[in-house]
Amino acid sequence: MYDNLGAQRGVPQRPNAPPNPFGDALHAAGGSGFIRSGLGAYGEKILGSSSEYVQSNITRYLSDPQYYFQVNDQYVRNKLKVVLFPFLHRGHWMRISEPVGGRLSYKPPIYDINAPDLYIPFMAFATYVVLAGISLGFHGKFRAEALNLVFVKGILGWAFQVALLKMTLFSLGSGAAGGDAAAFLDMVAYGGYTFAGLSVAVMGKLFWGYSYYFLLPWTCLCMGIFLVKTMKRVVLAEVWRYDSSRQHYVLLFVALAQFPILIWLGNVSVNWLL
Repeated sequence: MYDNLGAQRGVPQRPNAPPNPFGDALHAAGGSGFIRSGLGAYGEKILGSSSEYVQSNITRYLSDPQYYFQVNDQYVRNKLKVVLFPFLHRGHWMRISEPVGGRLSYKPPIYDINAPDLYIPFMAFATYVVLAGISLGFHGKFRAEALNLVFVKGILGWAFQVALLKMTLFSLGSGAAGGDAAAFLDMVAYGGYTFAGLSVAVMGKLFWGYSYYFLLPWTCLCMGIFLVKTMKRVVLAEVWRYDSSRQHYVLLFVALAQFPILIWLGNVSVNWLL
């Protein structure tokens, strides 16, 4: 009812706002699509660089998982000989490289006995869990919960081995070099070879209890030699920068650490802490 009335008496009037040339310019630019196209291009640039960064880091630390399963029967037999009897390995410990796409790449395990694989670690871990369950059954202690504890105990031991190997690289080389040079799955494979000898020790205990006290120290010794040879090759060939005065002490610590780790994993019981 007040639409056509003039200014009311006693009511202050709002002054007219001056024109804003910047607002008009922004409105015109937005209406023409200039801002929208600019923001879209900038967003695509950010998303593209982020995806490239994530992809490069995944490739750096995880490498190609299919690479670690390119094995055959001959490789498995020869690799088990190297892991269980490393002092009988007369060849070199260096990995074989080949040019691929303008850069050097390592040959898969099927063509290189020194290449790490994940087939043997996974099979050895599964064998360890099965043999531990059979051992518990022989002693009348088999339960589903006990088998789960053995599984968790094995995973923790495996993770501790991987952490030990990664810390070895960081201590021998610079932080960036040690972390980037060796792929994460390489360390997972090297740590998983522990269960190959451990399965042999647990199996020997099933047939003759006293053989365990010979097989387990033997497994610890052989695993220590294998990891020292392997990590020495990784340090010399892939890290490049390291303190040679500390090299032997750190590698000796890795070898000696195999004794408590394997003794803990080899002690199959319902209490995973023991």
